[in-house]
Amino acid sequence: MSAPLAAARAAYSRPEAPARTPRAVEYDLIARATARLSDAWRRRETDLRGLLSAVDDNLRIWATLAVTVADPANALPAPLRAQLFYLYEFTAQHSRALRQGKASAEVLIDINTAVLRGLRGEGGAA
Repeated sequence: MSAPLAAARAAYSRPEAPARTPRAVEYDLIARATARLSDAWRRRETDLRGLLSAVDDNLRIWATLAVTVADPANALPAPLRAQLFYLYEFTAQHSRALRQGKASAEVLIDINTAVLRGLRGEGGAA
């Protein structure tokens, strides 16, 4: 049997992992961004570029969440959608201050951590 045929059989014969829920995907994205932001904040004195990159990536996630919660078809309750949009606005403003050396990443890490608790069903999402 040829190598490509063997690879195709192997790929199609094994059961795939169950599809992940959007909530699980959001959790993983925010968790990775939070870990990266936290690590970058600790290394800010020696790796400013890494910190700025982590801040930008975190903001990109929040911008995507803002677009999602601003959509009238979004099924989340309106008050929660408004809170999440406000957190995006705060995150954008705080990220600008951080880039200017006027703020700490700790607030952004705290916000993300609260959202992660909410995604786990522990409350405190916003």
